[in-house]
Amino acid sequence: MADQQAQEQQLNIELTEEMADGAYANLAIITHSFAEFVIDFVNVMPNVPKAKVKSRIVMTPQHAKRLMRALVDNVKRFEAQHGTIKEEPMNMPFNFGTPTAQA
Repeated sequence: MADQQAQEQQLNIELTEEMADGAYANLAIITHSFAEFVIDFVNVMPNVPKAKVKSRIVMTPQHAKRLMRALVDNVKRFEAQHGTIKEEPMNMPFNFGTPTAQA
């Protein structure tokens, strides 16, 4: 009975060829309202004063917290296997005309 319930609750996720390549981003701009979090993924190139948002994800606060926990868990597992990730300071001035965001 338990096996049958597990099979009924299985989620099949489709990854199209177009999405499988992914999009590179080296900056995430995170803003929020009372009802949702908005994460814009951007690829900033050196010596280029303009950058485009490559992807925008909108999610509920509950899903944002789940994402945060999943990222923390995965970074811990990565560092346990590969060593501490070196953090490099970002020395680029950002002014997006939006509330202060952290990435």
